[in-house]
Amino acid sequence: MEHKEIAYQNKDITSKMLAENFKGKTFRVYGLNLPEIQNVLPTNIPAVKAHELRIDNIFELADGTSAIVDYESTYSQNDKVKYLNYLTGIANRYLTDKKDCPFLRMIVIYTADLTREQVSSEYNIGALHMNVECAFLSELNSDEIYQRLKQKVEKNEMLEDEELMEFIILPLSYHTKEEKQQKIQETVELATKIQDRKQQLFTLAGILAFTDKLIDHKTAAKIRRVIEMTQVAQIFEEEKQQALTQVAQIFEEEKQQALIQMAQNLEEEKQQALSLAAQNFAAEKQQALSLAAQNFAAEKQQAVKNTSKQIIIRMIRKGYSSAEISSLTSDFSPDDIDTLREELMNTEDTQP
Repeated sequence: MEHKEIAYQNKDITSKMLAENFKGKTFRVYGLNLPEIQNVLPTNIPAVKAHELRIDNIFELADGTSAIVDYESTYSQNDKVKYLNYLTGIANRYLTDKKDCPFLRMIVIYTADLTREQVSSEYNIGALHMNVECAFLSELNSDEIYQRLKQKVEKNEMLEDEELMEFIILPLSYHTKEEKQQKIQETVELATKIQDRKQQLFTLAGILAFTDKLIDHKTAAKIRRVIEMTQVAQIFEEEKQQALTQVAQIFEEEKQQALIQMAQNLEEEKQQALSLAAQNFAAEKQQALSLAAQNFAAEKQQAVKNTSKQIIIRMIRKGYSSAEISSLTSDFSPDDIDTLREELMNTEDTQP
């Protein structure tokens, strides 16, 4: 029951993120010669739910076909009936929506518990003949893949699409349950060190989704925390950039207004005393521009600091620690944040 709850929760958390990042990737590294993934389709099939079955993933491929992907650690001929329920459930959904059902592929990725010789890919009961396309993670060189990925992550190198696909499936390529559990933790830890945010989020979400039958609550919760913190950092950076853009726009408008006013004053002074204006203009202009530049630098610095301060206040009220907040900004030290936290608490305490 515990793993079923984790599985459903993981799908809710990761479905949107994976849908946005799976496009263009393939299953070639698993030994499956399939077209590129075009989209991730919803798995809420009413007919399947009625049989208390759950589809792992449905992918729309670049050639217009759809691939139902299931992950198995054991083999039973009875599983073929389960796959038939998947296929008929999807076909019924298209029928209900009054749409033509695309060509369906049934993909089964077997964990390292099974080899190709132990599995039959066909199910023939006369009137119905089903072919299953199988991938065997037992054929992957797990340790070599892990070491190669580890080296690239430690060197802060970008990962190729096929390496990302290896990353998210790697824990399932180990033989025993204990090895799988250990590798889930190790790959999650390694994934948190990926510098590129988009690749980090995809890898963590993929591990969470693909190992949902094995992952424990503690590791799943850790993945969700890292995803949330990464998204918070991204929001902080976007808001800071917006603030800087706004400050620059305000300065440009004020500069233009100041230049217009200066030109008007210059024209009036020139008409009153042309010779005197000619002598003093160069010195006054230099002084005015220098002062304007100094004022802008100070105002911009203060504006950025005020914006950062407001964001930090919001994060303090949301319960983030000073260390977490300080890791996201260079403008405030942990001591500054602690001081701000005390001021905020004192202000709120004195308010009626």
